[in-house]
Amino acid sequence: MSDKATVTACLIIIGNEVLSGRTEDANLAFLGRQLNELGIRLAEARVIADDKAAIAEAVNQCRRGFDYVFTTGGIGPTHDDITSAAIAEAFGVSLERSAEALALLDRQYRRQDQNEARLKMADIPAGATLVENAVSKAPGYQIENVFVMAGVPKIMRAMFDGFKHRLKGGETVLSETVTAFITEGVMAGKLAAVQARHRPVEIGSYPFVRDGKLGVSLVLRHTDAGRIEKAAADVRAMLGDLGAEPAKDLDG
Repeated sequence: MSDKATVTACLIIIGNEVLSGRTEDANLAFLGRQLNELGIRLAEARVIADDKAAIAEAVNQCRRGFDYVFTTGGIGPTHDDITSAAIAEAFGVSLERSAEALALLDRQYRRQDQNEARLKMADIPAGATLVENAVSKAPGYQIENVFVMAGVPKIMRAMFDGFKHRLKGGETVLSETVTAFITEGVMAGKLAAVQARHRPVEIGSYPFVRDGKLGVSLVLRHTDAGRIEKAAADVRAMLGDLGAEPAKDLDG
């Protein structure tokens, strides 16, 4: 993977509570930023229900289409935590009670407080490598190019910190933002012409309202800082021609 210019990843967010709106996902933005710093492009994210067959199908599709797959959610002690069983099904392996995972749980819970529900968190697909969890000890794991993590943001981040050294990225995507108080409709045609002149550079347009005024943030992304600089100069010139000077204090 380290020899590839572009290394891609997919995030599978698992949980009925996310789909119902009861829980707002806080992991996507974190992983997107962290992976980009490692030279890994989060190219897709899916939100799926607590359904064993659906999870297995999504994992199999994604692990064949991306360099890395990350899942969040569904590895706790309750009846609806079925991610590990689904991962085992996806890889065609058995779900086994890991002695190593049990030892980790022993550090968190007194022996008399252990029960079958908690012990379930030690059931890991055969052949998986554990991922450390510095918060609550119950581990995540890696099986081939799939990393399985908890859905609770604090725990997920601890797990990610525990294995990110295993990841090998490609070229880091750089970005520059040019912001101006102008509407997309006014500049759309000229912006398309700028994009055509700088095809390798991804230019995204993101409208906003600040202090009652409409504006747009234009985000330019590429692995080459020189290409970004040239495209950004062209964007600023375009805005100037339209009478909308970039707002320097808003650029990020």
